[in-house]
Amino acid sequence: MFWLRKSISCPLDDSVPLSTPIEELPFTVYDTETTGFQVATTDRLIEIGAVNMRGFEVLEHQTFQTFVKPKRDIPQKITELTGITEEKVKGAPDSLEAIMEYFEYIGNNNSVAMVGHYVSFDIMVLRQELRRAKQALKKPRTVDTLDVIGFLSPSWEMRDLERYAMAFGTRIYERHSALGDALTTAYLFSELLQQFVDRGYRTWGELLKYSDAEARLATF
Repeated sequence: MFWLRKSISCPLDDSVPLSTPIEELPFTVYDTETTGFQVATTDRLIEIGAVNMRGFEVLEHQTFQTFVKPKRDIPQKITELTGITEEKVKGAPDSLEAIMEYFEYIGNNNSVAMVGHYVSFDIMVLRQELRRAKQALKKPRTVDTLDVIGFLSPSWEMRDLERYAMAFGTRIYERHSALGDALTTAYLFSELLQQFVDRGYRTWGELLKYSDAEARLATF
């Protein structure tokens, strides 16, 4: 039951003034891989990948990656898509341990937000895994690249990360790898931030306002 759960907060830095220039902001960009899309019921987390940023700069020397033991079989189609096998997750941490390691990584970067491409799904993955461990995740601050694209180019209706990366001319890393997709998202986000600043928006407060991240997460 909900009242038996312990509440967990992602260690994001809430003390950064809204007037802080975008180029000074620390972010953590992340992605997850799962056994399927039914994460509220039968599907489970199998990988977390992340990379830190400082403003426009992607810190490729500061990455995080862990496989996660799903406590269920990995479908063959998921292994074919992601390359994640039963052998790779055999000695991996369980979801609670993996998420706590990921949160420690975020805290060490003093990140102001978790960034992702369709980040609401990845937040739901974390929430459901913590729920199974009788933990409740307090709503974290997020920025979704889809929301930033929606502000900069509202006529675009694509969802696919690779297509957006190609359209914006940014780097593409190994697809359907949590770390690879996190790196691809980070370079896409870097380009989006530069375009955002080029349009005259320069602060953390403006990014939060026009990316509408809080409103997107509130749908859960």
